Amino acid sequence: MRVLELWRFPVKSLQGERLDRAELGPEGIAGDRGWALFDVATGFGLTARRVPDLLFATGRLRADGRAEVVLPDGTVTRDDAVLSGWAGRPVALRPAAEVSGARRYEDPADDEQGEGGRWNPFAGADGAFHDNADARVTLLSTGSLGSWDRRRFRANVLLAGAGEDALVGSRVRAGTAELDVVRRVPRCVMTTRPQAGGIGRDTGVLKTIHRELGGALAVGALVARPGELAVGDVVAPA
Repeated sequence: MRVLELWRFPVKSLQGERLDRAELGPEGIAGDRGWALFDVATGFGLTARRVPDLLFATGRLRADGRAEVVLPDGTVTRDDAVLSGWAGRPVALRPAAEVSGARRYEDPADDEQGEGGRWNPFAGADGAFHDNADARVTLLSTGSLGSWDRRRFRANVLLAGAGEDALVGSRVRAGTAELDVVRRVPRCVMTTRPQAGGIGRDTGVLKTIHRELGGALAVGALVARPGELAVGDVVAPA
């Protein structure tokens, strides 16, 4: 399978940046999920499960390696007061390197519930703000994607072809890097959320994934050997 697109999401749950090439290291694509917005009152890291409007803003990395946020009105900021005004609650933009201890997020108890429903806390990975420590790089093929918009699934690597599920349990070459493909990626309510670019709310996406795909779409991998991956590279068994 050949790499069609590469994506980095500098701020967790925000829109990301499309890349021509990327450095892969122990925490995945360099700069991916390196920052997150935290609810000052609760200490939870915010995701679009809890705050769907996050999907209408974009995170990007500056030349100095720090993240900034492009708000829906075009405002570019990293100021917590401005971000809090937009989010409607006190928030702080924090880099992973400055957050110690368990990273806590929230999942809805019911995929169909609203803001007032019950929420279950969970602990994310150490280091970059990935939900799971065994899925630092996510790969999704056009064959698995079908007619769905790939932006719903926030994969780091979009592949031409099909068959990524068969790679689970194996090591693959990806450019000059090598990846250990650990598991299929379980999907949550975020796949149904509306977001920038004209993507509307669609609860049928998650229902279909549960009914036909066992609740998972894409595969998650760890970087076994650091290296560089570029659009056009082939991903194949090592």
